[in-house]
Amino acid sequence: MTLCLAIAATLLTFGALISLLGNAAVPPDGGIFQLVMLTFVALAFGFLASLCKLPPLLGMLIAGIMLKNVGAFNLEGTYLDAVSTLRKLAMVVILIKAGLGLDPLALKRLSCTVLRLAFCPCLVEAVTVMCAANLLLRMPWLWGILLGCVLGAVSPAVVVPSLLGLKEQGYGEDKGIATLVIAASSLDDIAAISLFGIFLGLIFTDQGGNLTMLILQGPIEIFIGIAFGLCYGLLIVYVPHREESNVKIWRILLLLGGGILSVLGSERIGFGGAGPLGLIVAAFVASSGWFSNPNNANITKTVEGFFSTAWVIFQPILFGLIGTEIKFSELETSTLLLGLAVLFFGLCLRVATVWIITVNGILSLKERLFVSIAWFPKATVQALLAPIALDLARETNAPEEMIHLGEQVLTIAVLSILVTAPIGAVAIKFSGPRLLNQMKNEQS
Repeated sequence: MTLCLAIAATLLTFGALISLLGNAAVPPDGGIFQLVMLTFVALAFGFLASLCKLPPLLGMLIAGIMLKNVGAFNLEGTYLDAVSTLRKLAMVVILIKAGLGLDPLALKRLSCTVLRLAFCPCLVEAVTVMCAANLLLRMPWLWGILLGCVLGAVSPAVVVPSLLGLKEQGYGEDKGIATLVIAASSLDDIAAISLFGIFLGLIFTDQGGNLTMLILQGPIEIFIGIAFGLCYGLLIVYVPHREESNVKIWRILLLLGGGILSVLGSERIGFGGAGPLGLIVAAFVASSGWFSNPNNANITKTVEGFFSTAWVIFQPILFGLIGTEIKFSELETSTLLLGLAVLFFGLCLRVATVWIITVNGILSLKERLFVSIAWFPKATVQALLAPIALDLARETNAPEEMIHLGEQVLTIAVLSILVTAPIGAVAIKFSGPRLLNQMKNEQS
């Protein structure tokens, strides 16, 4: 009966889309049809993965990879902008969910560890990748550090939902492990993206712009993100008033609208790294303010429940679209093995760095091992940054050598997604219950 209802709902959806949008929704080439198909297939693969006791996002990634490489997902033109926007909207939802789930007491207790975790592993991996790429691939130093910046970022799209899943089961809550990793991940991405911009500017000197501005980009983004998050978070703590009749709806709309403004608006003004950080801060400040009043508890849980439900819809969209970034035809065979070695060396030093910088904290050996495992999946930032150097080389009619280097950066970045995203998701899922303490729900 359920299957029949699902089939009927699917047919009804397609019928409505075709009626409203015409050729854009007509299979197999309609852009809307392809997006809807990707969502349904990703949902199905995610469900199959969960039946196999694997993270659903693994199945969703595989769905995107499969559809792209069999030629069933080929969007062009304006639809590429739509894909990018959908991916960002999905990130807005998961970042709000992450911010609402941060523990203020744990964040205060782990603030120094957050800062070390945000910057040290990223920098160590970037330098390691630079050296390995120069040694193994004969890649120039500047291109090597550029590749290191691409690979140095952790993926919130993989880490955040995986950590939140463990958090909901109570794992690591005694030490605030989820809060530690989620808070550090946004700063880690800012560091990687900012350094990438600096070295990209040095390589393409004509496009580099003001070097001083490139260097200041990271600190400015951190300042803008925190300032926006604090101001907007405080605003929605008090507006609307908790006695407002539709306060739940207003809080949801204000969080969602502010999230879209933060993530998309920051990109418009050239400070894209500030958006995700600002959104996490805003959601965290708002949640802390709401929970400070016991009368707000039920309202806040309703808001959290809405974004948890929204994530069920957006999760297959996000990971399905990330999967479509992996095109086997663009993977250079000659680069794959050496690229895998470069990736391996970078990850080893990254994990070792995480282990070292958490040595004097409050984490146990098992918890330090878990944080090390949780700190290496890659996906969204790599999908974002990987093609930029190659596109710029082609647009500026750069020498063939630079185009080839851009292709190598793209190949290794795609390889990093293919290897670390599924392995990282599985490792987090299965190591969490074994390495973290579980806090029982008071109701259980």
